[in-house]
Amino acid sequence: MFIQTEATPNPATLKFLPGRVVLAEGTYDFRSAADAGASPLAEKLFQIPGVSAIFFGHDFITVTKDETDWQHMKPAILGAIMEQFMSGQPVMASGQSEDTEEGEFFDDGDEETVTVIKDLLETRVRPAVAQDGGDITFKGFKEGIVYLSMRGACAGCPSSTATLQHGIQNLLKHFVPEVEEVRPI
Repeated sequence: MFIQTEATPNPATLKFLPGRVVLAEGTYDFRSAADAGASPLAEKLFQIPGVSAIFFGHDFITVTKDETDWQHMKPAILGAIMEQFMSGQPVMASGQSEDTEEGEFFDDGDEETVTVIKDLLETRVRPAVAQDGGDITFKGFKEGIVYLSMRGACAGCPSSTATLQHGIQNLLKHFVPEVEEVRPI
C-alpha cells in the first residue's frame, strides 16, 4: 500500500491519500481526541504526539498538528493509516454516520436563494476546497449574510479569510445578488 501526502494551504495540516475510499459518503471532523470515539483510526491518530485535529473526506485524511515537526509525526501517521487499511477494519465504528452539524437557519422566504447558494457551494466550491484537504458547508443565510462552516484543512488556515472574502463571496455575489457578505461560523 502506498499513501501519498500533499501539502495544504494550511502549514499546520497535511493531506494523506491512501488510494482507497475513506468515507463512502459525507465527511467527518474530529477536533479533539475526545471526539475520536466514532473512529478506530481517529483514536490511533490522536495517540500520536502533536496531532490536534483530524478530518476524513471521501478519499483523503487531513491531519492538523500543534508545534511538533512533521518529520517526527509523519512516519507514525503513515503507519497508523496503513495499519488501519491493511487490517480490513472499517474507518468508522459501526452505526456512526456523517458528521452533520445541524441547525441550518434561514427565513422561509429565502428558500429559493438558499437553494441556489447551496448548489453553487456543492458544484463549484466544495470540490476545490476538498483538493486542499478541507470542506465548507452551508450553515445559514440571514439579512444578506451567508454563514459557512469551515472544516479540515480550512479550519484555522491563514488563507481561509481570503478564500471566503475574495473567492466564495465574489462567486456568490455574482450569481446571487441577495448575498452581501460571507462569514465563517
